[in-house]
Formats: sequence, structure tokens, C-alpha cells
Amino acid sequence: MHKTVVASIRKNAGKTSLIVGLAKCLEKEFLYLKPYGDKLYYRKKLLWDYDAALITSIFDLSRNPENMSIGFDHSKVRYKYDEKTITKKISEMTAPEEGEETHVFIEAAETLSYGAFAYLDALSLARYTGGKFIIVTGGDDETIMDDIYFLKKYITMEHIDFGGVIINKVPNPEEFKSKYSEILKDAGIHIIGILPYVDELMHLTVNNLVDRLFPRIIAGSSGLANSIKNIFIGTMSGKAALQNLHFVHGVEKLVITTGDRSDMIISALESDTSCILLTNDIMPDSNIISKASELGIPLLLVIEDTYRIAQLIEKMEALLTRGDTGKINALKKIVIENVDMETLDMGV
Repeated sequence: MHKTVVASIRKNAGKTSLIVGLAKCLEKEFLYLKPYGDKLYYRKKLLWDYDAALITSIFDLSRNPENMSIGFDHSKVRYKYDEKTITKKISEMTAPEEGEETHVFIEAAETLSYGAFAYLDALSLARYTGGKFIIVTGGDDETIMDDIYFLKKYITMEHIDFGGVIINKVPNPEEFKSKYSEILKDAGIHIIGILPYVDELMHLTVNNLVDRLFPRIIAGSSGLANSIKNIFIGTMSGKAALQNLHFVHGVEKLVITTGDRSDMIISALESDTSCILLTNDIMPDSNIISKASELGIPLLLVIEDTYRIAQLIEKMEALLTRGDTGKINALKKIVIENVDMETLDMGV
């Protein structure tokens, strides 16, 4: 059985996106585990990890996301397990059921050390499973090189099948290689791939809003994969608002306003708008709903006020969703073109 353990030294390095890209390249069934859940996702009265739910949804995996994680809380995991029993539990989780394929992706929690108190840190997962251990790093040049040299100087890989490092979100990969290839070679850390920064992957989509805000979709459901590159909050006076909407014409934008601002909503529908988010639970006129449906521009309705919604959106990460077909295909292309698949021994 082939196992790949994907970890990162820092948060938001792109572990889940990498696994999606690798799995699309694999083009056969696989198992996925997120033993220590760190992105809580409440659905159907059950607590799942968001990444587990996402990958299950994208690839139509047969296992329930609830069974892909052991726990979400250090104290509860320690109360139920010690290191011996947690090792046994991981072994049971990675065993394929009848008819399942043999490749397993195991995603560690948000950082290299996260979960250590509960016996579920990244290095422990690599030792328990014997899987090929991959570390993802990203950021500016200095952050990437700091991570790699920290790894070399302080992290022991004893009893770990360490495959190497994948460097992610690099604005200019060729320039990076030219500048650091000899230094990386001297460091003795195998670089499995250098993946480019892709602007498309960094933007929120309307699907992200639907997943996080639970709005009522009153029109334009065909546009839920639309990308959001700018946010316009329509709380100003009518004339000033319309002038500003005209100023951001040509930008894929989210417009946040109330359903009684017909002038603003119509202007938004007539410009390059990805989505209109209506607050305070105020429905717009029926002719506006019809026009949004005709144009395929989502109208989302929430009960919260504009200020509260703007705060929530500001804190959102551009997480993948099942409907983000363009992003998913882009990840496959990036992985195929930039990752040394032979090192990963995935049988692609």
C-alpha cells in the first residue's frame, strides 16, 4: 500500500490544494485521512473536518468524512487514547476496505507541531504509517528558505521516509531556481517541486460565501463558481454609490447591500459583478430577481446586517469547494507540470 503524508511547517501552505492536485493526477480511487481535524465543519448534525468533507465531495469518496478524523480537541483525544492505541487506530483507518484502492493520502494538521500533545503531530503520523513524508512550504523567499534551513538544522527524520519539500505559491519559479538552486543543493534537502503562484487560486468564489454564510440563493445559481476579486459595500448615498460602482466596472466584484437599494442592485447587474449579497433579510423587487436569473449573477440573501457580513467575509480564506471546477483543474495542471511524481511513488 502506498501512503503519502503531507505536512507543513506553517499554516496555509497549501496542503489540501496539493492533495487535490495529486489526486486528480492519480486518476483512480484512493483513501484520504485527516487524523487531527483543525477546520471544524458542522453539517447534518455532525462535526467534520472541512478538508475531509471537501475531498470526499470532490472525488465522491465512499467513506464518511466523520470517519476520516480521530478528533478535534487535544484533551478529548488524550482522554480516549494513548500513543499505543492511537497507533492502532491509525493502522485501522489506513487499511483499505474490500474493493478500495491502495493509495492513501494522510493530511497533517495546520503546522508541523500541531497535535503533538494528542500524539497526532505530522512527524508522529509519518512514523505510525510509514508513508512517504512530504513537507509543503510557501511565502516570500526568506520564509521559504527559513523553513528549509530550520528543517535541516532542527527536525530529525529518524524512522521517517522523508521524500522532500514542495515549495508552493512562488511568484517567479524560474527566478527562484536561479537564485537558490545551488544553496538548496548544498542544504541536502530534496526539492520535489516548485509550484507557481496562481492568482485564480487566491480569490474567494461565490461558493465560499455559500459554504460559510448559509445564505438563501434567490437567483443566479449558475454563477456560484464566479471568482471575487474586489468587494464593494453599498452603504453610501445613491449618487456616490453609483459613481463608485462605475469606478470598479470591469472588476469581478462582490456587491454587499440591502434588498431595498434597487438603484444600486441594478447598477451592479449592469457592470462586471460576480455576486450581489443582500443583507438585513430584505428581498428585492421581482423584476430584479428575474434580471439576475437571466444574467446568471447570484443574488444571496442573509439576515445579518451589512457591517457584520463584511467583517465575516474579510476573515474568510479562499478555500476550495466542490463547485470550483476551474481551480481544481488548475491544480492538476500545476502538479503535472511542476512536481517530481517519481519521488512520490504514486504509480501515476
